[in-house]
Amino acid sequence: MTTPDMTSPRSALPFWLSLGTVPMAFLGMGLGGIWVLALPLYCWALFSLLDAVTGLNEDNPDTDTPEDQLYLYRLLTMIWFPVQFLTLCFMLWFVPQAGHLNMAEKVFLFIGMGVMSGTIGINYSHELMHQKPKLERWLGDLLLATVLYSHFRTEHLKVHHLYVGTPRDAVTARYNENFHRFFARVLPESWLSAFRTEKAWLARKGRPWFHPSNPFWRYWGLQAAMMLIALALGGWMGLVFFLIQAFVAIWQLELTNYVEHYGLTRRYLGDGKYEHALPRHSWNASHRATNWLLINLQRHSDHHYKPDRRFPLLQTYGTDEAPQLPFGYPMMNFVALIPPLWRRRMNPRVRAWRKQFYPDIADWQPYNKGQNPMPAGAP
Repeated sequence: MTTPDMTSPRSALPFWLSLGTVPMAFLGMGLGGIWVLALPLYCWALFSLLDAVTGLNEDNPDTDTPEDQLYLYRLLTMIWFPVQFLTLCFMLWFVPQAGHLNMAEKVFLFIGMGVMSGTIGINYSHELMHQKPKLERWLGDLLLATVLYSHFRTEHLKVHHLYVGTPRDAVTARYNENFHRFFARVLPESWLSAFRTEKAWLARKGRPWFHPSNPFWRYWGLQAAMMLIALALGGWMGLVFFLIQAFVAIWQLELTNYVEHYGLTRRYLGDGKYEHALPRHSWNASHRATNWLLINLQRHSDHHYKPDRRFPLLQTYGTDEAPQLPFGYPMMNFVALIPPLWRRRMNPRVRAWRKQFYPDIADWQPYNKGQNPMPAGAP
């Protein structure tokens, strides 16, 4: 294992491959036909193939690298909102009136746009919302508004990171819970959890939920603005297409959430308390190419262990510290769509993880059902 120099432009350049989605979007709009599949194939198939060629990257950068030397990585995440926003706006204006495209091609273009805004946009918003500068947090909010999922900021920062691997966290997938049930459960649960969290925070300050400081007002305002822009650019058809891309982006996000923590739980300590989140409580993936595309999101074990660490400095872990995925996220997401195949691939890994890290826990049924285990000797 070597220590790469993350201050070198050469180290930063592969992460900029996400910008390749933009010409794919314009090729689809201009040529139609099979080219409407360019975006999903670029994000899902191409980088999975590159994983097979480039293999794993198990090198860990120096975590003491000064932040001011990471400007090329920060710049990438900060320019993404205008890049995605302008691409989406052009598509909303161009596609509804494009005579050379049939309805199926138009729908597939916006499905592809949803793959782009879900795979790249929400992922970059995730990086931005974890940072301290207000500009970066605002850019994260704007990206989430383009997919109508603004509450993700509250749910992720104030719920998921605190309660991952516990029944309190909606997006920790339970053992044997298939993705389709998970998705139907998470959509309402995550929104309600986020709203109740902000309401409780305001109540502690003696304020009602409708106080102007509730970030949901900002969330609703930004989302309403995006829908009005879609309506202005593409009419009612444009608004429908905008909603299609937003749904696909949300589906893409929750598919990734499902993979990241499936079946992993933290030890219950009693009295409503759990052990601290450790690298073992997230699935880790060191696949080189998909980590380029996803700005190291697959080094998820370290992200939960050190949430404020910027993406180029995230560490990877061996099997002695964190469970490992057999493939990168795009391939794992595909497997998750087929529950029998998913169980065949992942359930043995969950059982091996339990045996490795928690050999003393005999009864996993409460954990599987998202419940706190009963104390010893309870009736």
